[in-house]
Amino acid sequence: MKNSKILNEIPKEGFLKVTDVTNKTLSDQQRVTLMRRGNEFFNNGDIEQARRIFLTIGYTDGLIRIGEYYYSNNRPFEAFKMFKIAPDPARVNNMIEKMTYIIKKWIKEE
Repeated sequence: MKNSKILNEIPKEGFLKVTDVTNKTLSDQQRVTLMRRGNEFFNNGDIEQARRIFLTIGYTDGLIRIGEYYYSNNRPFEAFKMFKIAPDPARVNNMIEKMTYIIKKWIKEE
């Protein structure tokens, strides 16, 4: 499969990464091509397309950037998912602490 055609193989809805195992069917060159393309999408503001690519190739740094984007745009649950999938334990734990604080505050208010 040619590198230029690899993007056409990604389903519109993307892939859901459920393990820490990256897609082993991609060659290193295909992975690099997708990583660059995902970075282009991200830099051009097409966050969802970048997210699909980063999930497909298991690109940790890209997933963290997507999570930071979601967090700064008031989408904390989406950010949490990206940090969890990346994985980024420090950010995950930080968000869990914040969520725990909020829940405790809600419970005290009742």
